[in-house]
Amino acid sequence: MVVTRMFWHVREQIDTVFERDPAARSVLEIVLFYPGFHALLLHRVAHSLYGSGWFTLARAVSQFSRAVTGIEIHPGARIGRRFFIDHGMGVVIGETSEIGDDVLVYQGVTLGGTGKDTGKRHPTIGDGVVVGTGATILGNIRIGDHVKIGAGSVVLHSVPDHSTVVGVPGRVVGDEMEFEPLEHGDLPDPEARAMEALSRRVAELEATLKALIDDKVSTKR
Repeated sequence: MVVTRMFWHVREQIDTVFERDPAARSVLEIVLFYPGFHALLLHRVAHSLYGSGWFTLARAVSQFSRAVTGIEIHPGARIGRRFFIDHGMGVVIGETSEIGDDVLVYQGVTLGGTGKDTGKRHPTIGDGVVVGTGATILGNIRIGDHVKIGAGSVVLHSVPDHSTVVGVPGRVVGDEMEFEPLEHGDLPDPEARAMEALSRRVAELEATLKALIDDKVSTKR
């Protein structure tokens, strides 16, 4: 039963890589050269040991995985099905992190604590979430289902379902009622939008002022 379940997890993870990564060409390539694939399988082993009370051995497995893959996942972290780490170097996932199903994480992502709390001190990530390159999510907060977090964002507060978050600190800039479904590389930039709106307003005011001056000059004549 255990062996059957292990092979089922491996098969599902391979299918996930094919679905998520168009560069994947063969099962052999995935098994040999995908660090995210290796990290997830080793985490399943470490998490099982951790749950059985073999804490030191579990940490040994996780540290070996870190050395081999460049991905650090604490054995206490709970990870759902079809989780995919794209490239993966520099990803850090803390002990009390909880990750739902069908989550996509890019390289350099941190799911960390604030350094002040005990107990549940790492994020909870909902289903279908996309976390962009270099994003940092800190503290015991919840990222809702189907949220997109832009590259380089720093998220310090909980985020509702179906939202898009960008910036430092991270801000919710829209939801599915306001935006079409967005790709990871096509997220809105609130600062750029604010500057564009300000530029338009300045241009409108300049045009109004010019019209008033021209009208005053014309009246004097």
